[in-house]
Amino acid sequence: MISLKPDKDIQVRTVAISADGRTIPALVLSPKQGARNATGVLWIHGGGYFLGMKEMVHMSRAVDLVKRFGAVVVSPGYRMALLHPYPAAVDDCYTALAYLYEHADELGVRRDQIMVGGESAGGGLCAAVCMMARDRGVIPVAFHMPLYPMMDNFDTETSRDNHGRVWNTRRNHLGWRLYLRSHAHDQVSPYAAPARQTRFEGLPPAYTFVGKSEPFYAETLAYIENLRAAGVSAHVDTYDTDMHAFDMLNPKGPESVKAIAAFLERFAYAQAHCFADETVQ
Repeated sequence: MISLKPDKDIQVRTVAISADGRTIPALVLSPKQGARNATGVLWIHGGGYFLGMKEMVHMSRAVDLVKRFGAVVVSPGYRMALLHPYPAAVDDCYTALAYLYEHADELGVRRDQIMVGGESAGGGLCAAVCMMARDRGVIPVAFHMPLYPMMDNFDTETSRDNHGRVWNTRRNHLGWRLYLRSHAHDQVSPYAAPARQTRFEGLPPAYTFVGKSEPFYAETLAYIENLRAAGVSAHVDTYDTDMHAFDMLNPKGPESVKAIAAFLERFAYAQAHCFADETVQ
């Protein structure tokens, strides 16, 4: 059974992030012994832009980043598209990124190694937030991890007529319709649908993985290919499954075990080698 309870070996606290006269609730996950000069990670939950909660971080890959690598993770409770369509979610997530950066000393985080990650819609928001950070030139991001990201509001060869487990074409159309409303089939901003991006230079190095038979397979590969074509270091691993979010929902399955091990290996490399140059904005 999937649990949203905090891991007993990490410290969790709730913070309220101020944003234009309101607050964004967020969880901060950190090592029990405290953090100093740690990698900071903004981790964004999935749910098709209209479902989910910040507590989903407890079933995500982010927990291992705290336990194994001493990272500090911020999980924002961004606004859901049922009541708040685009740009509410990406604005909230960028505000949470700014909180992580501005409170780095208090959180025990190094400002030159702030990363962004997330799964599904959270992976799409991860990419969008990194694009926003690059374009605004205020917060340097060292690495990003958009896992099986929901980033294309147009049908692709794998999201069209897909009947995979957990997520499929019908649910995908619903998610985009709720998030983008009347613009669900339009050429929108890449902050709304990162697959619409045409300029990939200057984005941080990336790692992701995805199931070969799930809806987001094609858009995930396209994103990595576009990053590489722009000279950005980017890697993707693929797995034989049609289960969206398979690593979270079936973590002991053989493909999940391989995916989790590869993810941890890639993160270890990124933590050792990926740093943002704060002087280059």
